[in-house]
Amino acid sequence: MNVMICDPISPKGIALFQQVPEFKVTVLEKRLSEADLIPLVAEVEAMVVRSETKITRKLIEAAPKLKVVGRAGVGVDNVDVEAATQRGIVVMNTPSGNTISTAELTFSMLMALARKIPQAHMSMKAGEWNRKSFQGTELYNKTLGILGMGRIGTEVARRAIAFGMRVLAYDPYLALSRAKALQVELLELDELYPRCDFITVHMPMSDETNHMINTAAFAKMKKGVRVLNCARGGIIDENDLITAIKGGQCAGAALDVYETEPLPGDSPLRQLPQIIMTPHLGASTEEAQENVGIEVAEAITDYLLNGAVRNAVNLPNLDAKTYAVVKPYLNLANKLGKLAAQLAPKRNDRLVITYGGKAATLPTDPITRSLLKGFLELAGGRDVNQVNVRSLANSLGLLVEEIKSNEEIDYNEWLHVAVYSGDQKVSAGGTFYGSHNHPRIVRVNSHPVEIVPDGVIFLMSNKDRPGIVGHIGTLMGRHGVNIAGMSLSRQQAGGTALTVLNLDSVPSAELLADIQKDPDISNVRIAKL
Repeated sequence: MNVMICDPISPKGIALFQQVPEFKVTVLEKRLSEADLIPLVAEVEAMVVRSETKITRKLIEAAPKLKVVGRAGVGVDNVDVEAATQRGIVVMNTPSGNTISTAELTFSMLMALARKIPQAHMSMKAGEWNRKSFQGTELYNKTLGILGMGRIGTEVARRAIAFGMRVLAYDPYLALSRAKALQVELLELDELYPRCDFITVHMPMSDETNHMINTAAFAKMKKGVRVLNCARGGIIDENDLITAIKGGQCAGAALDVYETEPLPGDSPLRQLPQIIMTPHLGASTEEAQENVGIEVAEAITDYLLNGAVRNAVNLPNLDAKTYAVVKPYLNLANKLGKLAAQLAPKRNDRLVITYGGKAATLPTDPITRSLLKGFLELAGGRDVNQVNVRSLANSLGLLVEEIKSNEEIDYNEWLHVAVYSGDQKVSAGGTFYGSHNHPRIVRVNSHPVEIVPDGVIFLMSNKDRPGIVGHIGTLMGRHGVNIAGMSLSRQQAGGTALTVLNLDSVPSAELLADIQKDPDISNVRIAKL
């Protein structure tokens, strides 16, 4: 079996591959482009990458024997996971190998930023002795704002507290009880920004976090704030950062990641002495590289020789026979999780998953993980997978409960999720119609419905009155939105009803505004499944 190691990994990881008699191991001496790699992968069955080599759809199509891609690191941004999944290729990562290294880099950057160590170093190298130019500030009694309290954010908080800093945190998915246990004060962004001397981001890249630190955000911050980004390039808008530094609103920044990598030589970031920079070194420690190299080698070897799946981002950890049995439920659970996440508040305390009928006889862990993946994707972005969802839920303080029910209802097999946030509860349930090829959502907040769990879902509460269906249909038609399916549910005639529509496209803001003008309509929501 041909194993190709495309990017540098630890010698111990390479040695683990090389000691397997069945493997023919090729170690590339330098990073190759897609065009250069394509002629080399026709016989390759496993590929190992870090962040440099990109596993694209074209590359996957050129590798008909490829079975597994291993990423020696956490993110899989450089792997086309969808294309790999369509081909039945397992994509694995190493979810915990670089947590400490990235946290320590962040804190090192924090100290260097506070004391202007890199600038003083360069001055000394230039033969100068200029003490007055490098007066810094102490961390003790200063306030650090951490945006994102996952594994790395939590480790940064622990180090900051040890240095006598006050730690404020923003994480819309972190439970208050978890924040209290971590000794951080949980705030909304508008409350956090004006109180912080330093702000560091540890969030995934998503539509929600892209350029979240921008001109408007800087305007809300304390004058002289210092910001750090060792997470994902693009969370801080680089142009707005430059403007904030030149205008004096931001006193400095420490960056390890950038919107374009490698950072162009003529980037204006390089011209500002207030910005200290490193070339994406978050995982660049001997220990982290050794850990992820060994971890990816062991996972790929176990898969190729024994068929065991672990640390996969696109496949549960199951043997082939069990996977075939639970596969329909993985899809249904993922859709229920996505729906619940879009209907529930961002910050939740407890999630209860109930298995009923034949579903109660299945192995629940992979199904629960699939549901959690759907539910937590808004919180964790592209880094969320079946491997890390339980630890992510735990880090957010989200208690996950599983119940196997023997309650007799109208369905032979069913799955139900309830999300609790204080006194609020959101729930959804699903089953299959006819065969496992026809999943349906059959409960939303205790209302019986029949929804195809796919595409754009429109939900609203409305007074049960004559003409409401025609009114909604007319408005949808006027705005060019086609209704693919409809489900109506009411508790009693003339009371409050739930209307759910499958739509062919996302309604415009203008359409939603027109719908909400009706005083008998409330709680209009759009969910994308």
